[in-house]
Amino acid sequence: MRVLIVEDELFLAEAIRDGLRLEAIAADLAGDGDTALEQLAVNRYDVVVLDRDIPGPDGDEIARRLARSAESPRILMLTAAARLDEKESGFEAGADDYLTKPFALRELVLRLRALERRPSAGAPPVQEYAGVRLDAFRREVYRDGRYVALTRKQFAVLAVLMAAAGGVVSAEDLLERAWDENADPFTNAVRITISTLRKRLGEPWVIETVPGVGYRLSAAPGATP
Repeated sequence: MRVLIVEDELFLAEAIRDGLRLEAIAADLAGDGDTALEQLAVNRYDVVVLDRDIPGPDGDEIARRLARSAESPRILMLTAAARLDEKESGFEAGADDYLTKPFALRELVLRLRALERRPSAGAPPVQEYAGVRLDAFRREVYRDGRYVALTRKQFAVLAVLMAAAGGVVSAEDLLERAWDENADPFTNAVRITISTLRKRLGEPWVIETVPGVGYRLSAAPGATP
């Protein structure tokens, strides 16, 4: 999952980002509405953690703009406004969920996971392909019924490949979806993570390298990696 945190309190924003990264959630920051819109225009996010009171276009305006988009990310409003009428206006603007300050980071993570597993365009909450079963909410992976222990980054990369359902995913797309904006585009992190993930899943190999293009899950496991 990749998240955009729109929060003008830098200390709070960085604390949320660091906490989410420990949960294998890639997180970028935007300190005002204009920066948030710029980020949303160039990056794909699964959820926007959106403070309502930010400089520039406020949270409600950003939510309304996203609600008009056919493929907008989920919106989790994060604000000190706790009155019911204030929450109501936030939902009307396009929020999918609402969390008031102060809050526990664990609750934020649970709400993000709940938004992530909420079906979108018919997508199932549990993904299965080529003998691999991935439950994003429980953070569990099974290969032919065998539990597979993965690191946070391995899990994030596998989730992107599972969502592609056999389609080829480039290294650039994996960097965008499983890492964050600070990832070095010239890093070999993708290749190393794919290699270790392939070994964790075991033989016959289920992750196939498409030379010069990227990676995909093979419907007929056993191809040369």
